[in-house]
Amino acid sequence: MLGESHDLLHEFPDLHTRIAVLRARDPGFARLMDEYDELDVRVRQLEELGAPVADDTLEVLKKRRLQLKDQLYAQLRA
Repeated sequence: MLGESHDLLHEFPDLHTRIAVLRARDPGFARLMDEYDELDVRVRQLEELGAPVADDTLEVLKKRRLQLKDQLYAQLRA
C-alpha cells in the first residue's frame, strides 16, 4: 500500500521492548535504525507526493530499506 508506515515498531510490535533496549545500548543498532527510519520516511514521501522519480530509483530505495530491516531483525532475534 502506498504511503504505509514500515517503522520497526509497526512491523514488529511484539519486539517493542527489545527495540528500545537495543537502540539505547547499541550504537551500531541505533545507527542502522536511524538510517532505516530516514529511508522509510523518504520512500513514503516519494510514494505519497507522487514526486517524479524513476521506478528504478524507488526500487533501489525499497531494496535498501528491506536490507536494513533484515539486518535489524537479525539483531533483534540474536
